[in-house]
Amino acid sequence: MFEGIYTALVTPFRSDGSFDEPAFRSLINSQVKGGVDGIVPVGTTGESPTLDMGEHIRVIETAIDATAGRIKVIAGTGGNATAEALTLTKHAKDAGADGTLQVTPYYNKPTDAGLIRHFTDIADIGLPVILYNIPGRTGLSLSFGLLEELAGHPNIVAIKEAGGDVDRVSHLVRRCDLEILSGDDMLTLPMMAVGGIGVISVASNIIPRELRDMVHDVLDGNWDRARDLHRTYHELFCTLFIETNPIPVKTSLHLMGRMEAVFRPPLAPMGDENLSSLRASLKNVGLV
Repeated sequence: MFEGIYTALVTPFRSDGSFDEPAFRSLINSQVKGGVDGIVPVGTTGESPTLDMGEHIRVIETAIDATAGRIKVIAGTGGNATAEALTLTKHAKDAGADGTLQVTPYYNKPTDAGLIRHFTDIADIGLPVILYNIPGRTGLSLSFGLLEELAGHPNIVAIKEAGGDVDRVSHLVRRCDLEILSGDDMLTLPMMAVGGIGVISVASNIIPRELRDMVHDVLDGNWDRARDLHRTYHELFCTLFIETNPIPVKTSLHLMGRMEAVFRPPLAPMGDENLSSLRASLKNVGLV
C-alpha cells in the first residue's frame, strides 16, 4: 500500500511565526514534480509539537488540497494523548487523507496494554495506519510481540522504523505482517536490502527526484544505480541530522531560496559551525 518514497514535509513559517501557506504549496508542487509517491505533513519534521489543533488541521487540509489527488497524503495525526490523536485522525479522514502516521505516545511511557488500546482505537476510525517507532524521541520502542498483535488489525498496515537498527528490520520481516518504511535516509538502502519497501524521508524535501530514483531503482532491482545515488548523497543525509531535525533541512531550504529559516521555540537557528558544515554538504552536491 505504501511502497516507495514519502516526504516528511517541513512546515514553513513567516518571520512572525505564522504558517506560510504559499511556501508550503510551492514545496508540495516541487515534491509532485520530483515524482515522490506521497507526502507526510505535520510529522516530526513538520514541527508538530508546536502547532495548535487548528493549525495542525489547516496544514493537513492544505496538503490534501495542494496535491489534488496527484500523490498520496499520509497525515501526521499522532500524539501522546489518545483523545487528541483520535480528533486529528478523524479530521484527516474527513478531509480525504490516504493514511495516518501514528507516533508512539511520548512522555507517558504506556504499557503494551495501553499502546494496544491507543493504536486500536485510532485504527478503528478506518484510515490505514503507519506506526512510527522512534525511541530516541519517545523514550519507548515498540516490541516485536506488541507489533505482532497490532498487525492483526486490518487497518494497521505499516511501520516507519527510525531507531537506527537495520537488524530490527530483519526481525520485523520475519515476525510481523507489516510494510516497513525506513525513517532514516542514510539507512534506506540497507533497510530495503533486508525487506523494507521505501522511506519516509527528510532529505527529499530538498532532493525529491534523486531520492525517488534511488528508492525506485531498488524496487526495480537496479542496485548499482541505487548504490551510486546513496554514495553521492550519503554525506548530505548525515549532515541533515547534525542538529535536531528539522533545523538542518529547513535551513537548507532557506539557503536554496525556498523559504525562511524560521523555527518555533524551543527550536533555534543553527550554530555557525554546523551551518558551515551544512553549506559545504549542499555545495558538494550542487544545491547551493
